Amino acid sequence: MMNKKHFAIIAAVVLGISSCKKDLAVENPNSPTPESVSTESGIIQFARGGVYINGFRDAKYSDGVFGPFWAGATGFHEMMGDVITCDAANAFMNQIGCPEYVKHDDGSTVLNPNSPNTQILQIRNNNVNAQAGNNTLYYEWAYMYNLVSSCNLMLEKAESVEFSGDAASKKAAVIALANWWKGFAYSRIGSTYYAGLLNDTYLSTNGNYVSKERMIEEAGISLDKAVAAAKSAPNAANFTDFIAQMIPEFFLVGKGQAVTPDMLERNVNTLKARNILVNKTTATMAAADWNSILSLVNNGITATDHIFIATSDERGDLYSANQFITGKTQSSLAGGNTYKISERWVQEFKPGDKRMENNLVETTPYLGQADRGNSHFTRYALINQGAGLDNVVVYANTDPGAYEFHLAGDYEENELMKAEALINTGKIDEGLAIIDAVRTYQGAGLAAVSGTGLSLAAAKEELRRERRIVIAFRGLSFYDARRWGITEPISAGGGRTGAIAVKNTGAVSTNATFEYNYLDYWDVPGNEITYNPPLDGSAPVVNPKQ
Repeated sequence: MMNKKHFAIIAAVVLGISSCKKDLAVENPNSPTPESVSTESGIIQFARGGVYINGFRDAKYSDGVFGPFWAGATGFHEMMGDVITCDAANAFMNQIGCPEYVKHDDGSTVLNPNSPNTQILQIRNNNVNAQAGNNTLYYEWAYMYNLVSSCNLMLEKAESVEFSGDAASKKAAVIALANWWKGFAYSRIGSTYYAGLLNDTYLSTNGNYVSKERMIEEAGISLDKAVAAAKSAPNAANFTDFIAQMIPEFFLVGKGQAVTPDMLERNVNTLKARNILVNKTTATMAAADWNSILSLVNNGITATDHIFIATSDERGDLYSANQFITGKTQSSLAGGNTYKISERWVQEFKPGDKRMENNLVETTPYLGQADRGNSHFTRYALINQGAGLDNVVVYANTDPGAYEFHLAGDYEENELMKAEALINTGKIDEGLAIIDAVRTYQGAGLAAVSGTGLSLAAAKEELRRERRIVIAFRGLSFYDARRWGITEPISAGGGRTGAIAVKNTGAVSTNATFEYNYLDYWDVPGNEITYNPPLDGSAPVVNPKQ
């Protein structure tokens, strides 16, 4: 919720994080206060706590079953994208990713156990303030507006803090980082909800709801401000050093080392390209849209760039392994954890793909609660730490600090957006060559598909399968399912055929049909509307889709 009473609570939970890697100190919930942020050390502490705790891990918006933002809110997206599944009922999560029906090879049909209610009706029934924390739609909204609020305070205080040494470069770093995360938050809101709120002041709000398109536009404005601030720094090295100080030290590993001004610009370009790609259906993308994406990704994240990541720490002061989706999925047995690996995701791997060999094991089939549908039944589990194949990507590692979770864009996503834009603008083989390069980068060990004369339809299928594999577990999979039309009713050209599904008898269908019929953009949470009703002239806060 984004109301004044709620923001008073936010102010009390902003946390600071010590930079000592050996003894991570999460400070008193009442410190730092907005006043203590008025110092250089205070704004460093606030930047860490305001982003990584308020924005992504605040326990107020968490649940022990599905976890905080990077396991819970994003987990809901991965369920709707049919990468993971579950039968737990916390916050009605088993319903958010439950297809309307599954038709098996033998002709039998398993209905959504809430039938005749669809997922859309379930969302609307539960999207009321009385459901409080049981409202699935509430979590992402709450986290992202927590993040916006923290960024607004950083931006306000950056103007008055007396920085030591190269003050101009340090101030530029604060402004750049705050605008980066504010742009990220607005991107998530605009890509998920039918409307949102724009706010530039700490601990205040308004009832002027704007359209999702306007949210994405404002995300771009914030991201451009981040780049402008970074480029204004008199000394790029000092800028990067201060960025590092505002990130928890044990996140500054591998790809997660602090960004330079140029790297930040490339991170921004990748995120802006994503915002174009995922907020139109593929059928409505015009040549101008694909060309806009190409202009961004051609100066997007490179293989050697630093990006924004998170890792688990030994005491779990910030994140434990099971506060990422893969931690909630990893198990020695299929279905042994909160989330289950979807059979539809496993079938995206081509025969001989070493990524599957290194990361997935077939175990005793999980035949869970059939009264919650059976799309969550599965034979597969993620292998913790991988199977040990050299130079092959690993999807799950519960050892503290071992797994680098990519929070925003990365090289592979950037390259696959480039490939998709090329394929859709007539440069099929160039796009396929990029898909080959991504597979090589991840150690897939697959034969090249470029130079083999694939048709446009076949090239798009290679792209679809590869994106499904590469962007899994990051809260992006539903965006793809939505824009590809898969979550639309079969009668409107949606759904999925030729799918693999396990019945409650253990029998495996290899040509099942899935009718998902999901809401494409969520309504504004009822928790928010209750305390912050729309003003006259606001954009609609309820998606008209029925």
